[in-house]
Amino acid sequence: MNILMATMRVAQVSHPGGPLDVDEQLKGKPTRATTLEVTFEPGAASAPHRHPGPVFGYVLEGELEFQAGDAPARRLKAGDTFYEPAMVLHAVSRNPSAKVRTRVLAVILHPRDAKALVIPEPAKGGK
Repeated sequence: MNILMATMRVAQVSHPGGPLDVDEQLKGKPTRATTLEVTFEPGAASAPHRHPGPVFGYVLEGELEFQAGDAPARRLKAGDTFYEPAMVLHAVSRNPSAKVRTRVLAVILHPRDAKALVIPEPAKGGK
């Protein structure tokens, strides 16, 4: 996850056997559900990216500035939820606080053969 700033930690929430294989298909492919807990230290942000499947998120602690797809940016607080469709640009994900951390629980549904759960957005100009 090298696209994330150094002040953000990503830890997979452990459950027996790692990611959970589900008896569903995503675009005709066998599916897996991966649960991640993402911690944003004060002022931390992630670089723009995409995910190979839909993401369901829940803010556990703090606040999160969030913008995905064509939706306007919004500020989420502890207890708020969000949804990202598969492969939509997740342009803004930032802890707006200078003092307290933000923790988010994310569940990503993705094809079992997905090579990466976070796909960096290429820099403008192709670099």
